Amino acid sequence: MKSQSYEHFYDAIGAINGWDFSQVRCISEGAAWDFYDTVRKACRKTDCLLDIGTGGGENALSIASSLAFLIGIDLSRSMIETAIRNQRRASVTNARFIPMDADRLEFPAGLFNLVSCRHAPFSAAEAARVLTDDGMLFTQQVRESDKSNLKKAFGRGQALDQEDGALRDRYIAELREAGFRDVHYAEYDADEYYERDEDLLFLLKHTPIIPGFGEDEQDYRILEQFINEFREARGIRTNAARLMIIARK
Repeated sequence: MKSQSYEHFYDAIGAINGWDFSQVRCISEGAAWDFYDTVRKACRKTDCLLDIGTGGGENALSIASSLAFLIGIDLSRSMIETAIRNQRRASVTNARFIPMDADRLEFPAGLFNLVSCRHAPFSAAEAARVLTDDGMLFTQQVRESDKSNLKKAFGRGQALDQEDGALRDRYIAELREAGFRDVHYAEYDADEYYERDEDLLFLLKHTPIIPGFGEDEQDYRILEQFINEFREARGIRTNAARLMIIARK
């Protein structure tokens, strides 16, 4: 795909996919866990779960049958609209999706048995407040070394100049300060392959990996060069560096 075609491709992709990342074709090799499967294994049929930064809700909906009820929140109203549409398509009745700020949770204390948060900021103190005694928090976050070849190609990017591990240490300290005990973490750095040009373009346009991506025509030329350099038989190669923290209140 030529650089001048990327903007037209994005218009088509946005019209078809909206904020629905389930349409992105990508495989990972070396991922040490599946985050929502890890959460699901801790669920009981009597539990209520809060999913922070739920996005289009696909992941939360996939474990709804393991719970009594789940609530997904996101700052983006368009994300919540997508989640509601996905809920209707999946015919899931024990879920609700609400636009809300994770720093100011509008729930009573001790409402949830579990809190999950994948790739979104959260307040450790607020999570502790809405969890029951002995409740558990699960979070997966993007490490500073994520998408290292992409950020190098563009000369800018999310957490480009930050030391790997700073986010992990900050969250662990905040969780302990909020009263969580048995705080455990794990990390991995996996190879990630995007099947099509438009899959990688969708990622860049809908995430802050490369801030302001597409505002300058030069970005499309850099992306074209990157795709040509890193295209392999399995797809366009980059890396997915992740950390997971599990904490009990």
